[in-house]
Amino acid sequence: MTGAQNKDERMKEPNEKMMESILSAENLSEAYRKVKANRGSAGIDGMSVNELGEHLQKHWESICEKIERGTYKPAPVKSVSIPKANGGKRQLGIPSVLDRTVQQAMLQEISPIYEKHFSDSSYGYRPNRSAHEAVKAMQTYVKQGNNCIIDIDIVGFFDNINHDILMRMVSEKVADKRVLRLIGKYLRAGKLVDGRRKKSYKGTPQGGPLSPLLGNIYLDALDQELENRGLKFCRYADDIVICASSPRSAERILRSITEWIAKHLRLEISAEKSGMRFPHEGNFLGFNFREGSNEIQLSKKSITKLKAEVRKHWDARDPTPIRERRDRWLRFIRGWTNYFGLAECKWGYLDLEGWMRRHMRKYMWQKWHNWKGRRNALKRLGHRGKALKIAHSSKGAWRIAGALNWHISNAKLLKHGFKVPSQLEA
Repeated sequence: MTGAQNKDERMKEPNEKMMESILSAENLSEAYRKVKANRGSAGIDGMSVNELGEHLQKHWESICEKIERGTYKPAPVKSVSIPKANGGKRQLGIPSVLDRTVQQAMLQEISPIYEKHFSDSSYGYRPNRSAHEAVKAMQTYVKQGNNCIIDIDIVGFFDNINHDILMRMVSEKVADKRVLRLIGKYLRAGKLVDGRRKKSYKGTPQGGPLSPLLGNIYLDALDQELENRGLKFCRYADDIVICASSPRSAERILRSITEWIAKHLRLEISAEKSGMRFPHEGNFLGFNFREGSNEIQLSKKSITKLKAEVRKHWDARDPTPIRERRDRWLRFIRGWTNYFGLAECKWGYLDLEGWMRRHMRKYMWQKWHNWKGRRNALKRLGHRGKALKIAHSSKGAWRIAGALNWHISNAKLLKHGFKVPSQLEA
């Protein structure tokens, strides 16, 4: 055995019988519970999460036997397009619920092995780590005087992962060849597009439980390279930012890292989306840092997305009943505030609260349809006499909404549950 082979063997974890652990009753039960809790849509076989339990009871012994013998064949993933914030589309690959269960069972055994080795600067899709921690870490680096931030944007990262490189990386710490073969089958399972199976020669489809872990394994080599160079950085999945102390240093780092990624990971960096910026510019996980104080604030991109969501939620052309619309809005704005409440500089969205209420009032005005409906609605709100004249106005809905503050006060909106971020605890 050569010296290199000896090194490879020492790096591997003692898990030659990992498959037995993956297929243990306890591990499989936990995997099934998580897949069922996550719900999600059916794969190409049409089987729903609710039908999965009965299927497993009937066929699990034969499925396990096929997996152990190496004859199990994962189904192709169902190709689904979802819109991206920039107007493009992201391709997801939805595995069958059975394959999601098998992948989840594998994830539960493989993930703890890699968690011991992953970089502290990696935050995405890892246990007990979050996007908020990544943003706070970046804030610390900025406060230390790193006033140049390098954005690294990898072109189609999950779609362009090299299978040979990835499998070599996985095999460094996973010794069970049955597990390695099964991972390889999932990578090559392909996808169903317009009723035809399309083979996969690269990439790992987003949508399965294993995909985030495989992405982290692939980019861990980059993390180690950045650490070896003594660079300060944060990575959340394929969202990568590196700190530098000067523009000249940033340009040198970007050029060097671009070459390294192309050579060692066979990936391309987007020249258009990658580059140097200052802390108060750009967008890292929805945030950047206020110029002069380095406080965490919302990025312009996040504000733009929030405005688009507000318009969508209070679009009167949508026939959703008002109570359902209100509840849907509360779910959205509560989730939004839980995430973006990290911002220390909150004026970026608190200033928009009056604008949000104006959209609510505009929606109500349009839903009252005509002067009779508007007059009756205003009477139900307790208005009489001159206060009802506005019902006959021919001005546009947005302009009228700005004049409805007295007729539909903030207190009345709040009473009926139409809340804005600062009122969510009320």
